[in-house]
Amino acid sequence: MLGAADATTRMSRRTAPPTWLVVALACAGQFLVVLDVSVVNVALPSMRADLGLSAQGLQWVVNAYAIAFAGFMLLGGRAGDLYGRKRMFLVGLGLFTLASLAGGLAQQDWQLLLARAVQGLGAAVLAPSTLTIVTAAVPQGAARARAIGTWTAVGAGGGAAGGLVGGVLVDVLSWRWVLLINVPVGAVVLAGAVRLLAESRAGDGRRLDLPGAVLVTAGLATLAYGISQTEAEGWTATATVVPLLAGLALIGVFLVVESRTAGPLMPLGLFRVRAVSSANVAMFLCGSAMFCMWFFMTLYVQNVLGYTPLEAGLALVPSSLAVLFGSKLAPRLMPAVGARNVAALGTAVAAVGFGWQSMLSAQGAYVTSVMVPGILMMLGAGLGATPLAALATSGAQPGEAGLVSGLVNTSRTMGGSLGLAVMSTIAAARSAGSGSPQALTEGYALVFRTSAVVLVAGTALILLWLPRKTSAS
Repeated sequence: MLGAADATTRMSRRTAPPTWLVVALACAGQFLVVLDVSVVNVALPSMRADLGLSAQGLQWVVNAYAIAFAGFMLLGGRAGDLYGRKRMFLVGLGLFTLASLAGGLAQQDWQLLLARAVQGLGAAVLAPSTLTIVTAAVPQGAARARAIGTWTAVGAGGGAAGGLVGGVLVDVLSWRWVLLINVPVGAVVLAGAVRLLAESRAGDGRRLDLPGAVLVTAGLATLAYGISQTEAEGWTATATVVPLLAGLALIGVFLVVESRTAGPLMPLGLFRVRAVSSANVAMFLCGSAMFCMWFFMTLYVQNVLGYTPLEAGLALVPSSLAVLFGSKLAPRLMPAVGARNVAALGTAVAAVGFGWQSMLSAQGAYVTSVMVPGILMMLGAGLGATPLAALATSGAQPGEAGLVSGLVNTSRTMGGSLGLAVMSTIAAARSAGSGSPQALTEGYALVFRTSAVVLVAGTALILLWLPRKTSAS
């Protein structure tokens, strides 16, 4: 028994720290990663005024991070399996922290954009290790489901807190602190991880599949670039179509290479595991609808209702609390109801919230047009994400844990990126270039209505495809 365990995992022999502390460190890393997806949004006007960014450059403050994050995620997950999850956690967090410092001190636009891209690379190395460390620290079963619920809640809380944290920092200090705040926090987490985390890795002796890594990273990055062009150029423009087709072609070549190599970056047989394939497709579909909520709710309360950035962040606090509550409630429901049913329930609740939000008006009251539908949307998101992550990771072998964790993050990130691009195009088409509150409201309403339809389809997919039971429940 011990020999078999040693063949798959090498752990340091020192005394193990308390499980809750390991989970807390991993969750802190995930919080920083997700926070930086959204925290810069309210700082963009200040960045533009200070550094003289163009409209396209302003867009790339967000996209440089997202593209690098999504493009390198699978590589980061597999590197953790082969070279050590603790090592990749430290490398990713260190790179992320240094890039945050560089971005906060940037004096020219290109310096800020380069720092954001390096931040995304660090996040891609760090994020898969956070989930793998959590699942490795907690035995499979109800306790692991609760730990994954905490990881999900912290990640969702990071995204939810972005608007509030960014608004406070910009109003009280300056835009630079939305990046500089990562430095002291990252340093504390880094010091704790060096001291307390134990190393683990797959013990099969394989090398990193560099051709596969190059192909999938280039493919996802090119595809993400094409997606990012849709809002400004439209779906039929050459600047959009060429990178989209090139990205799809590179991913196609990647799949061919993976089917023929002895030690693939992503074993395609993994998708024969129903829990892995179905949970990731559901994560992608639901993420494409839910990710846009924070973006469009922030635009609605600022551009239509006239809230300041800080007021907008405060207005979404109930939604932030709702996603935390849903993420912690899900693992309590899973043993009795089943992971599949909890995921379907959460997605259905979110669909109701998005449907309600689609009835917003240019003179909407806070309680009925922001708070209540926001709570429903994010309560559903919290309920749904935890069982989906538990299902996906329950189907992984020990040597593939980092890969599956990276796949979960990739599905959610790529789904969110694609969904945001599509929804932005829908909103722009409905408002027809008008900046009036009424035209903007009609565009936002159509976005929420479309998202509700996507989530209804997601609920049906979850009930029909996901396994009825999981060992994580």
